Amino acid sequence: MAETRRDWLTLHLVPGLGAVGFRKLVETFGSAAEALRAGRKDLQQVPGLRPEAIVSITTGPPYQDAERELKRIEPLGISVICFGDPDYPSLLANIYNPPMVLFVKGDLNVLGKSGLAVVGSRAATSYGLKIARDLSGQLAAKGLVVVSGLALGIDTAAHAGALAAGGDTVAVLGCGLDVCYPKSNERLAAQISEAGALVSEYSLGTQPDAFRFPARNRIISGLSRGVLVVEAAQRSGSLITARLALDEGREVFAIPGRVDSVKSTGTHRLLQEGAKLVGTVDDILEELGWQAGGLGADLAPCPAASSTMALSDDETRILQLLDVYPKHIDAIISQARLGVAKVSEILLLLELHGLIEAVPGQQYRAIL
Repeated sequence: MAETRRDWLTLHLVPGLGAVGFRKLVETFGSAAEALRAGRKDLQQVPGLRPEAIVSITTGPPYQDAERELKRIEPLGISVICFGDPDYPSLLANIYNPPMVLFVKGDLNVLGKSGLAVVGSRAATSYGLKIARDLSGQLAAKGLVVVSGLALGIDTAAHAGALAAGGDTVAVLGCGLDVCYPKSNERLAAQISEAGALVSEYSLGTQPDAFRFPARNRIISGLSRGVLVVEAAQRSGSLITARLALDEGREVFAIPGRVDSVKSTGTHRLLQEGAKLVGTVDDILEELGWQAGGLGADLAPCPAASSTMALSDDETRILQLLDVYPKHIDAIISQARLGVAKVSEILLLLELHGLIEAVPGQQYRAIL
């Protein structure tokens, strides 16, 4: 088995190969090991295989790089799942271009459960953050896995809502599992790895280059029975996830927003094109035919994040400075004595966890 892992990782590290070329090689030669032993003429018969991949395989496959990768991931608690393994998620295996290798940190079993992707704008409104957090908490409480991408905004709110409800959540990264992006979500990523799973198709050390995120989105969609778009502008990456879901025959849901908000132009377009309009969590559960917990029962609000979220001393200090009456950010900075950047970071974190909300005029108030 160790040699099989090494062979799969070696092929995964071949320059210019990609998931499609990887799959063609395994299908053509029967295994990763046989593909790595193939000659130039045989490799040239594989349609679409790039010349640089052929050169790498025939002149010296990166076996040593794969062995180093295996040694590095073990102490980090990362598992490697290869396409066709018993642990490989069946939903993901059925998409057009499934990743041939997955790196997973956390509970492998959560990948086999029914999930719903919750995605949306990074620069989300308070309305969007609250909707994403509350619906994700209710979905998780019903037994669905909340799948998202760990980005700021809607993704963060979705993960936080699922964790606050004591449910499962999966974050799909567009970088290596040893690289947290964004850095401000480092603690959230650690919580997800404990209560769910972090997933990536990229090797350790891979940086979050912009071109990796559209590819990442196919995994978010592929792991899910449907995609819920909470807020999305006309050119949002969340719409890519929704399109991929449609291409794979998955359900697409959208939250309506204000008609004059640019943050909702993408979701409104999805609704015009036939996405399921979501007003309550029951709209999603009924469309999916989800029976866990009993359909039609009254749904309580998502449990307050404060009941499960451990706050640092600085976060507690700022939270205690706020009450239901709005306070300007300058007053918060002055009283907290932590500096502008630190206070801004903590306010965003508290808002994403549903403990405070931003109001017009750079003011904040506690949610009691």
